[in-house]
Amino acid sequence: MSDPLLQPFTLNGITIKNRVVSTPHAPAYAENGMPAERYQLYHEEKAKGGIGMTMFGGSSCVGPDSPSVFGQLDVSHDRVIPYFQEFSERIHRHGTALICQISHLGRRTTWNAGDWLPVIAPSREREPAHRGFPKEMDAADINRVIGHYADTARRCREGGLDGVELLHNGHLPGQFLSPHTNKRSDGYGGSLENRARFALETLEAMRAAAGPDHIIGIRMEVDSMIDGGLTASEAVAFARMLEAQGIVDYVNLNVGRPDHDFELSEFAVPAMFQKLAPWLEHVRRFREEVSLPVIHGCRVSDLATARYAVESGITDLIGMTRAHMADPYLVTKMQRGEEARIRPCVGAGYCIDRIYGEGEALCLHNPATGREKTVPHLTPPAAAARKIVVVGGGPAGLEAARVSAERGHQVILFEAATELGGQVRIAAQSRVRKDLIGITDWLAAEVERLGVDIRFNAYAGEEDVLAEAPDAVIVATGGLPDVEHFPGGELCLSVWDVLGGQKVEGTVLIYDDNGQHQAPSLACELAARGGAEIAFVTPDRSACVEMGASNYPMYLSKFHKGGVKVTPDHRIARVERDGNALIAHFTNDYGGPGRSMRADHVVVEHGTVPLDEVYDGLREGAGNDGVTDLNALIAGEAQPVPETGYALYRIGDAVASRNIHAAIYDARRLCLTL
Repeated sequence: MSDPLLQPFTLNGITIKNRVVSTPHAPAYAENGMPAERYQLYHEEKAKGGIGMTMFGGSSCVGPDSPSVFGQLDVSHDRVIPYFQEFSERIHRHGTALICQISHLGRRTTWNAGDWLPVIAPSREREPAHRGFPKEMDAADINRVIGHYADTARRCREGGLDGVELLHNGHLPGQFLSPHTNKRSDGYGGSLENRARFALETLEAMRAAAGPDHIIGIRMEVDSMIDGGLTASEAVAFARMLEAQGIVDYVNLNVGRPDHDFELSEFAVPAMFQKLAPWLEHVRRFREEVSLPVIHGCRVSDLATARYAVESGITDLIGMTRAHMADPYLVTKMQRGEEARIRPCVGAGYCIDRIYGEGEALCLHNPATGREKTVPHLTPPAAAARKIVVVGGGPAGLEAARVSAERGHQVILFEAATELGGQVRIAAQSRVRKDLIGITDWLAAEVERLGVDIRFNAYAGEEDVLAEAPDAVIVATGGLPDVEHFPGGELCLSVWDVLGGQKVEGTVLIYDDNGQHQAPSLACELAARGGAEIAFVTPDRSACVEMGASNYPMYLSKFHKGGVKVTPDHRIARVERDGNALIAHFTNDYGGPGRSMRADHVVVEHGTVPLDEVYDGLREGAGNDGVTDLNALIAGEAQPVPETGYALYRIGDAVASRNIHAAIYDARRLCLTL
C-alpha cells in the first residue's frame, strides 16, 4: 500500500505532488521587505528536499497602516512582483507549489513603525501583545483595506505564485469576526453574519483580482479558546458561509488566538511545553461539519503523526513547518526509506524566539537553515582524507565528528563519559526540556552510522591525542558550571548538580545570572517534584529575559502555578553559612536597597567556565598555535594548513559559554572546510 503522505492532491486545478507542506510563517529574512535571495534559498531547500507545497510570507503586509512588527514581507507595492516571479521560477523548477499568505494586521501591529500611521481595528480594543490603541475603522477605511487585499492578490497572480492565503485568525478579518474584538453596531458588527461581512467582501475582491484559476485559501481558527471569543460552532457556521459562496479553495486551520504572548505559546506556536500535535481532535470535529479541503499544522514534528492525520481524514495536507527547519530533506528521506535519519524537530522554540529577539529564525540544531547561501545542508566531500581527533562528545564534538566523517576523513572521538550528549544530556533531565535529547541522539546515531571510532570512558589527555598522530585536533570539551564568581560560591550548588541527582529540600534559592533555559527549567522541575519552597532571583528586570514569546510565557505560567517566587533586579554579592542554612546577600542594580535571603540551598546559574586543560596542553605542538582564523571561518574558507605539526582548534563552550546552536554552528562551519 502506498504511503498516504506521498499521494498527490489537487487544489483548484493545481496538483500538489504530495501531502506534506510548510505552512506560512515569517522567518524575518526579508530584505527591505522583499523576499530576496536569502528568503528564496530557505524555501528552495525544502523544494529540493521534496516538499509538495511551501507557503511563505506569514502575515505579509498589504497596506501602509499594517507595518511589519516581526520581519514580515511588504506586499503592498508592485515592486514585489519581480521578486515573486523569481521566487516562483526557483520553486517551480523542483515541482513544488508556492503560496503567499497576506494580512492586514489590524490591531496586531504598532503605530510607531513604518509610516507612523494610527493602528486601525473594528473597535477600540487594544491587543496585549502589540499594545497599540486602535482607531475604530470607518467605511472609508474598510473600503480602502479591501482594495489593498485585492491589489495584493493580483500581485500574487502576476508574480506567478500558485495561490494566496488570507490570514484571518487574530488579524483584521478575524478581529471583525470575533465578538471579543468587534463591538460595532453597524452592518459589520453584532450578528455573526454582520461580523463575517468584512472577510467575505475581502475574499470576493481577492477572487475577482486573482481570477478563477488561482488558489485562494484562508487561515482561521476552529475555536478561539478564550472567553467571549469565536466559538467552535461559530467557526463552523463561518466556514459554511465560505462554502456557500465558493470563494475559497481550502481552509488552513489552527486553534486559539495570538493576542497575548501566552496565547501564542499555548495555542499558535507551542514549544516543548505542549504535547505533539495538540489540536488534531479539534480539527477532526471541525472537518466533520465542513467539506472544504483542510490544511493543518501545529507541532506535527514526526511522519507517523503526519501520516495518521492524512490517512484518517483529519486533514488533506499536513503542515510540517518547524520539522522542515530542522531537516528540509524530510520528504526525500521518507521516499528513500530513511525516516530514522531525519533530523528531528525537538520543539525547542528557538526559531520563533529569535524572531522576536534577534530578528531572524534559526533552528536550534541545524545551523544551515536560514544560511543556505553560506552553509550547505548537504555536506561536500573533502579533496583529501585526513585523520581528525575530536575531544568531547557533546553537541559541538558530535557535529564536528559527523561533518568530518561525512567528508571522508578518518575520525576518532574521545568521550570522558559512558554516553554521548554532554550538557544536553543534563539539560534533558528537566521534564520541560526532555525532548532536547533528540538532538544528541540523532548526532550519535549519525556518527555511529558513519563509522566514527568512539572511545568512551576516555578522559583524553595530551598523550592520548598525540598517540593517534592526528592531522587536526578539535577540542570540544565544553565547560564546567561557574558558581564561584563571588565570595561563598563554594557553598552553592549548580543547576547541573541538582538536575544530575543532588537532592534538595526545604527552601531552595535559585540565582539566575544567565537568562536562558538552565535556571528556569530547574525551577519548573523542582516545582513539579514538590517538597521545596522555591525562590528565583535574577539581576535582570524579569525572569527568562533571553527567551522569546515561544518559551518565556510557559515558564512564567509554571512559576505561577508552582508557587515559584520571583525577585528581579538583585545581584548576588556573597553567600555565607548560618547554622545548617545559607544566607545570600544581594545588591540592587538600580540603586535600591540590598537584601538578604535565607535558604537551605543556593543554586547558581552563571554559565560555564571553559574546560581547556587538554587544549592548553596541545598548543605547543600545534602548527597553528591553536588559533582559528576567524576571517576564514566567517567567509567559509579553509583554515590555513600548518607547515609542521597538527592543526588545533576548539569550539563550543570550550571557547566560551554560549548555547547549543552556537556550539553546533562552530563545528559545522569549521569542519566544512577542513
